[in-house]
Amino acid sequence: MPKLIVVNRAGEETAVDADEGLSIMEAIRDNGFDELLALCGGCCSCCTCHVHVDPAFKDKLPEMTEDEDDLLDSSDHRDENSRLSCQIPLSADLEGIKVTIAEED
Repeated sequence: MPKLIVVNRAGEETAVDADEGLSIMEAIRDNGFDELLALCGGCCSCCTCHVHVDPAFKDKLPEMTEDEDDLLDSSDHRDENSRLSCQIPLSADLEGIKVTIAEED
């Protein structure tokens, strides 16, 4: 059960345990972080689960798809560590990953 560290928009860090195979979005949503809207439910058709991933984990993440890249282009808060949390499945390799919930567009 990988541990995920979530930083909310106020800068507060919370560690949560999540089941392998869940997306980071599902783990954040299921642990009561209301800031992450995830309106499309994980279908990669909106940008409301945008997070900034700790750069230390960048090489462990799945390749970004063209759809994810296009959606992130619509955000005013995109940076080099931006990802859609619905597109990152949790695994043992991501133990301790830290993500910061992006500002709302």
